[in-house]
Amino acid sequence: IYNFSLYFLLEVERKIRANDREFNSSFKYATNSIKTSKYNPFTFLPLNLFEQFQRIANAYFLFLLILQVIPAISSLSWFTTVVPLVLVLTVTAAKDATDDIVSTHITCDYIQQTEDLFILCSLISEKWMNVQVGDIIKLENNQFVTADLLLLSSSEPLNLVYIETVYCEPPNNRLDRFMGTLTFGTQKYSLDNERVLLRGCTLRNTDWCFGLVLFAGPETKLMQNCGKSTFKRTSIDRLMNVLVLFIFGLLALMCIILAVGNGIWENHAGSKFNAFLPREENTAFSAFLTFWSYIIILNTVVPISLYVSMEVIRLGNSYYINWDRNMYHARTDTPAEARTTTLNEELGQIKYIFSDKTGTLTQNIMTFNKCSINGKSYGDVIDHYSGQRLEITEEMTSVDFSFNRLADPKFFFYDHTLVEAIKLGLPDVHAFFRLLSLCHTVMAEEKNEGDLVYQAQSPDEGALVTAARNFGFVFRSRSPETVTIEEMGIQRSYELLAILDFNNVRKRMSVIVRNPEGKLSLYCKGADTIIYERLHPSCSELMKVSTEHLNEFAGEGLRTLVLAYKDLDEEYFSEWKQRHHESSVALEDREENLEKLYEEIEKDMMLIGATAIEDKLQDGVSHTIEQLTKAEIKIWVLTGDKQETAENIGYSCNLLREEMNDVFFVIILGDTPKVVQDENVNGDYGLVINGHSLVRKLKASYFLLGSLCSQAFALESNMELEFLRTACMCKTVICCRVTPLQKAQVVELVKKYKKAVTLAIGDGANDVSMIKAAHIGVGISGQEGMQAVLSSDFSFAQFRFLQCLLLVHGRWSYLRMCKFLRYFFYKNFTFTFVHFWYAFFCGFSAQTVYDEGFITLYNLVYTALPVLGMSLFDQDVNAGWSLEYPQLYVPGQLSQYFSKRAFMMCALHSCYSSLVLFFVPYAATYDTVRDDGKHGADYQSFALITQTCLTVTVCVQLGLDLSYWTVVNHLFVWGSLGMFFILTFTMYTDGLFRLRPSSFAFIGTARNCLNQPNVWLTVALTAILCVLPVVAYRFFYSQISPTINDKVRYKVRQMKEPSPRPRRTRLTRRSTRRSGYAFSHAHGYGDLVTSGRFLRRHAPARSMGLIPTGRSPGFKPTGRSAGYSPVGREQNPKQKVEPTSLQMFRAVKDASF
Repeated sequence: IYNFSLYFLLEVERKIRANDREFNSSFKYATNSIKTSKYNPFTFLPLNLFEQFQRIANAYFLFLLILQVIPAISSLSWFTTVVPLVLVLTVTAAKDATDDIVSTHITCDYIQQTEDLFILCSLISEKWMNVQVGDIIKLENNQFVTADLLLLSSSEPLNLVYIETVYCEPPNNRLDRFMGTLTFGTQKYSLDNERVLLRGCTLRNTDWCFGLVLFAGPETKLMQNCGKSTFKRTSIDRLMNVLVLFIFGLLALMCIILAVGNGIWENHAGSKFNAFLPREENTAFSAFLTFWSYIIILNTVVPISLYVSMEVIRLGNSYYINWDRNMYHARTDTPAEARTTTLNEELGQIKYIFSDKTGTLTQNIMTFNKCSINGKSYGDVIDHYSGQRLEITEEMTSVDFSFNRLADPKFFFYDHTLVEAIKLGLPDVHAFFRLLSLCHTVMAEEKNEGDLVYQAQSPDEGALVTAARNFGFVFRSRSPETVTIEEMGIQRSYELLAILDFNNVRKRMSVIVRNPEGKLSLYCKGADTIIYERLHPSCSELMKVSTEHLNEFAGEGLRTLVLAYKDLDEEYFSEWKQRHHESSVALEDREENLEKLYEEIEKDMMLIGATAIEDKLQDGVSHTIEQLTKAEIKIWVLTGDKQETAENIGYSCNLLREEMNDVFFVIILGDTPKVVQDENVNGDYGLVINGHSLVRKLKASYFLLGSLCSQAFALESNMELEFLRTACMCKTVICCRVTPLQKAQVVELVKKYKKAVTLAIGDGANDVSMIKAAHIGVGISGQEGMQAVLSSDFSFAQFRFLQCLLLVHGRWSYLRMCKFLRYFFYKNFTFTFVHFWYAFFCGFSAQTVYDEGFITLYNLVYTALPVLGMSLFDQDVNAGWSLEYPQLYVPGQLSQYFSKRAFMMCALHSCYSSLVLFFVPYAATYDTVRDDGKHGADYQSFALITQTCLTVTVCVQLGLDLSYWTVVNHLFVWGSLGMFFILTFTMYTDGLFRLRPSSFAFIGTARNCLNQPNVWLTVALTAILCVLPVVAYRFFYSQISPTINDKVRYKVRQMKEPSPRPRRTRLTRRSTRRSGYAFSHAHGYGDLVTSGRFLRRHAPARSMGLIPTGRSPGFKPTGRSAGYSPVGREQNPKQKVEPTSLQMFRAVKDASF
């Protein structure tokens, strides 16, 4: 039984006893439970009502309701306000409750997974949420780490840890460091980050492990980096708040004008109407009451039903995302999901996308595709008749590796000439694969006979060793002193004498081995620019040919390495090894001396060839990035990977292109700033900056394009604007080696200073902070768990679905919402302004121009469904054409569909229409008689004609706004018109009048008025005059200055095709650029291998012959070649690189730093 204590040494002392929950609970440490719900059954009603009445319009209508119960002020019944207000509050509350329940349910499913707890020498199963500080838990392979753990023991040999007392730092957000001290008996040992498993990680390549919970729940380093959840509002919501304030001002202005008019009228003409309208003796008080009366009458200028309609529209468009089969990933059975229903239209205005790399852009799987050996290129398939290179497809016959019983059945290669060269025993080809099988730090596990499993620190190494395995050079096992391989069926054991480890400065690794015959050899692999400088002069001709092959490989976006070897003299190596040992134990200048020894022995090497590996992108990533770029969306990659890996991916997915004028690298390593320039190319600019350059602060400054300070560290307050200004000048920005908190800081920086909508997309727990920080957060449900999804606003399975989410659903949602708002303001303003004009003809008496029933039903029944139908089903072009022309997305970024200017145009249009709707019926009914000779100019007839003209006009206007008529739209438009006439005739009948005379006073008006031909002529004339300016304006504008929508719709009509033919764009890159190196390896694994720590027990020696067993019959190829998946992330190595000149950079000495 473990028994130990844990203390925090800073401000508060923390003491923990293992498996003693009663003791630990007395300190009230944070549990592993995380709360995501906003409400509970007791707080829902008060909290939700409090949130809803924070909306100015809701509070305003509550105030109106209070006014309406005052008889001296109100000329309208209370139900004209109560019914809409209650409906809005109820619908919004139901939606909020549903969202909270769904979100909480998903999170509970996640945190209620179980773990094994070690209590009283036995394992019990417990839910994640119940894990507490001090518990010892057991994790198994591929399980998520539930809390920050101190590793106690694992299935790996030599990895058992006994502890009594641990002293460590308090909770913090530093993912890259952990400081503590372990006490065992009288000895003390230091603890660092390598002994800690962080929440959000996944246990790989280890059967099981035990860990002590250090930090739980909100105190874990991951949660400390996640930041706070904020209430996200769309840019349209923020604009609406401004417009509502303007509408309030307009309402107050109109009421003041009418109140003043009432005062003037009372003084001049009021005494003449005492018999009909009792006169208020105090004119000022009469004007005061009139002001509040018109506040009630003109309240429809502030649209309360607008908000509930917006919620319904957003909900409907969210379901379209959930139902979209084009965003469904069949292999993982994962549909797209709109996890929030309040941000849909924001998807149509995205200007900046911040993306993670691993698991988001890439599959993190490497495949061995091509190689160059002794000047001959392998990997391409050549047509024997035409001599042309063929495109490799899944239907093509792959190489038969049945001669090798240890071949990996998931590996595919299509150039048969390489296998023929192996079988012919060509020395150079054998030397090539022998080097790949020896020069690495891969671990091999063989649980069953012939069933090899490789555990590689980097996916590159796994791919290379797997390739060597299939071509007959099988890495079987290793020990600290030996490497055992099987060469064409013959097992050979090489003595491992030294590993010259990889780091970011050397950009290469070497091994020195002695073969069974006693021959000493050095094998080296690394970046071409580094290896070429260390080759023997006799390799010059071979270098030229190999360089051509490397250029070809790099042009296809492949990651390249060069291989070389050197035979060593026994006497020289003995002397060199002695100097190496002395330098390795020296206390001063250790690294410098070792580097000199490495340089000394790694020279005059002989070139063997080069490898070309593909870092497999997710399906459709390059095409998606191309589409989003055409839509004027800027993509920034924020990744924790090293610079070279991020750079290679940038080129592979066409973020960085050969057309760019320059690709700038801003790098700060340690305390010395470094600026590195990539090769010169043509086109726009790209920027790559690392995490160190973002956070620290020094005294001098280097400026990129005269503005970017790389030493003053870009996220410092005095340099953040310079960094942002420079980054925005570049087409592509890649931030590498950044922490989760830095990702969020970069997003916040763009949000703070750029008037643009941002989107963050990622798949792992380290992406949660930027997902929360961005306006829109998108989670990819991948291999790194569900934490990104749980924190996101939208989720799906593949990055390629982003183009459909933005270019189709986002654009449609924004377009529909903008059309809805323009039309909604138009119909409400027009409705309200008629009251304003009527006031000048009714003595400013606060009499309504419409029937009370019409006022109540206008927004709820007569005009509600048509506008909802437009907002849910309208589309200017279908999904296929939306993807075909990504430029259609640009107007949304510029807010062209709805803005303050569009609102003012809508208000002016409403003002004109209201003038027509009042004065045309007024003129048509003035001093007129019916066809039976009776008088037709009465108030009720005028009100009904005006109501009819208004309803018909707004329906005609909606028909002009609709771009896509569906059965539902026809039903809603014609059904609403029909409902208007049905309810009008019903409410104006004798029966309802007898039941409630005060509410149904327009008895018989519909029957007597609407049977007159001049009334229908008036309705037609009014509708035509109202829409004529709109039709004329749209026609001339489309002819003189057509928008991108006009152009695309015209082209679609000309092509007479319902949607474009599907096509797959194959993006290729042809350039001579090669990365500095292509090897995602971390420093330190050479020492780990030779030290004997963490090594699996190697398999017993076997002698295998070449037995043709064939490929597994049940296996089906799924791609060009099988790749190697990584087993972990690289560490953060300390780097020292000499600075180079950088074009368009200048060094500036600035005393302020």
